[in-house]
Amino acid sequence: MEKPLDMFDRDFEWSELVRFASYAGPEATLGVVSGRRRQGKTFLLDGLCRATGGFFFSATQATEAESLRQFGAAMARFAGQPVPYRFTHWDEAVDTLMALPAPGKGPLTVVLDEFPFLAKASPELPSLLQRALGPQGRRTGGPVRLLLCGSALAFMGGLLSGNAPLRGRASLELVVPTLDYRLAARFWGITDPRLALLVNAVVGGTPAYAREFTLGDAPAGSADFGPWVLRNVLNPGRPLFREARFLLAEEPDLRDTALYHGVLSAIASGNHTRGGIAGYLGRKATDLAHALTVLENTGMVVRDPDAFHGKRSAYRIAEPILTFYHAVMRPEWSDLERPGQAEQVWQRSQATFRSKVVGPHFEQVCRTWTRWFAAPGTLGGRRTRVESGTVPDSANRTRHELDVVVFGRDEHDREVLSAVGEAKWNEPMGLGHLQRLQRIRDLLRARDGLHAENTRLLCFSGAGFTDELRHEADRRSMVELVDLERLYHGD
Repeated sequence: MEKPLDMFDRDFEWSELVRFASYAGPEATLGVVSGRRRQGKTFLLDGLCRATGGFFFSATQATEAESLRQFGAAMARFAGQPVPYRFTHWDEAVDTLMALPAPGKGPLTVVLDEFPFLAKASPELPSLLQRALGPQGRRTGGPVRLLLCGSALAFMGGLLSGNAPLRGRASLELVVPTLDYRLAARFWGITDPRLALLVNAVVGGTPAYAREFTLGDAPAGSADFGPWVLRNVLNPGRPLFREARFLLAEEPDLRDTALYHGVLSAIASGNHTRGGIAGYLGRKATDLAHALTVLENTGMVVRDPDAFHGKRSAYRIAEPILTFYHAVMRPEWSDLERPGQAEQVWQRSQATFRSKVVGPHFEQVCRTWTRWFAAPGTLGGRRTRVESGTVPDSANRTRHELDVVVFGRDEHDREVLSAVGEAKWNEPMGLGHLQRLQRIRDLLRARDGLHAENTRLLCFSGAGFTDELRHEADRRSMVELVDLERLYHGD
């Protein structure tokens, strides 16, 4: 089955779905597809159903009776029946579904999109599907390839975990991710790396934001970035204006939305530890355990371990539009809702935008490049993990923060510290930055059990490098300079 011509990337996801749908075995099989909203899951699955002649049903927020009526009408249309099926319970509906004839001689693809809506109104539905998929299930049609899809990540993950009825039943568990920063630039059609990173810092790699939410309006150039933000993100008449609020409202596990917005605001303001978040909110750190866990489970927050201190970790927001909203928009919300005020808000928010939005995002992009795009020769060998970390400097009574820490394995299969790096978005890097990295490397080399003999030094900059630093990097093979062009096109 050829991937639809209008489908951007998603080669891996499409190949896995085709492999699942075309399995020739006689038994019914189950697949679970999840991912954040607006990543193109429905587009993928609808394309699969069109290619295989399958049955696609998209649920809505409705009562059980209404959902059954909608399901019966959709199934009758698919089966060519003039009268809708009348189901009084999901038991009947599932039995009828599993008996649908397959097109031709192959298996039948069935997609239940927005499955959490169905399960919320009918909690017994996963158990009924478990029975239908098991040996005791009644199937008179062709073998069914059942795909359950949803955007509530915590719920979808729970379908197959612990003692859940469907645990152990799935032959496919596919998570559709956001586009990485390189793919996002291609999707937006932006060739200028600096502009691409600025746009990515605001809207990330969510495909819908480039089309439906902005009607294909991409910045025409660097000078158009600010006007583009005003047209599409700070404009009360555009959907991106309230998108961050809706992302939280759409998650069923986020009940105390004020608390979750507060946690996200604390992180966006630069408070990345549990204690820092608690201090920002005037709460005890122990009071935030549940809220942070829920935000992690929904994929809105990521907890990054410290590279050198296993018990320390830092929280960051995973979705750029949430960071932009909480750092720039939420503190100015009353002014932004009034027509004609957006440009003034944007002008006075420039320092915040650079330090709280673009700077941290640039650091994360640098870690992503190091983990997935940097050549082994750049890092001195095979990498195994890339993190950030802190290094105490007792002699100078300070603590150094490292934006990029790379671990790998040498020819003796020992874990080694391959590289350490610093990232500066709006500041040209010079010899002072290199000397700081050298000092940190010396401190790490003095540690027992840490193999840092061949640690390389990585300098990332969005504003370029001084001639002195370039000369030093040319002279020494252990120093790598990574600019925006290399981040987007090099290794």
